[in-house]
Amino acid sequence: MLHCLKPLFTKKIILRLYLPLAIAGLFVFFFCYHKVAQHAKGRTFYSVKEVPYNRVGLLLGTCKLMKDKKTINPFWQFRVEAAYRLWKAKKIEKLLVSGDIGWYGQNELEDFREAFLALGIPDSAMVFDYVGFRTHDSVIRCKEVFGQKKVTIISQEFHNERALYIADHFGLEAVGYNAEMVSFRDNIRNNIRERLARILLFLDLYVLDSEPHILGRKVVIP
Repeated sequence: MLHCLKPLFTKKIILRLYLPLAIAGLFVFFFCYHKVAQHAKGRTFYSVKEVPYNRVGLLLGTCKLMKDKKTINPFWQFRVEAAYRLWKAKKIEKLLVSGDIGWYGQNELEDFREAFLALGIPDSAMVFDYVGFRTHDSVIRCKEVFGQKKVTIISQEFHNERALYIADHFGLEAVGYNAEMVSFRDNIRNNIRERLARILLFLDLYVLDSEPHILGRKVVIP
């Protein structure tokens, strides 16, 4: 068996086959990441004063608690604070909260709802998308199901950049309002995940032509 595998790893084969494949893989890895970042340049904002008004803000979901079921997820906390700032400053009127109700046994949307009610945002200002299983689904459903033509996307900057690329592809006019970023030490895993997600983004849009898991009936945001 080892004798059969040995020719697959000779120096000549490594240089002629595996090395070019590795270089091509690295090119794709970095191209996808920087292409998405450049595409969103000038369209994501940290300042409430600078972000343009849109009637609806699309809040991209994440779970409230970490895997230990005790520690508050800082990504969740910072997104809550960002959405509240936008609403308080009257840069949005309605919050379209999109997420998953089954992530690690947590109901993302109910957690957001409770947090916003405690901050003084009324139920009448909130709309919930219970099948926003991933960013691809959330953005497309915002346009196709909830009927939005313009929207402010609320998440961390790296996430907003990817969401804006999807929005542009499907004809949804969007800007991003950036929630506070998590520290580098806590964000290493997420940095790797985001780079892989941007490769999947290009596969979804240009190779697989992926559709949301669920579309369903139209929902009017009052």
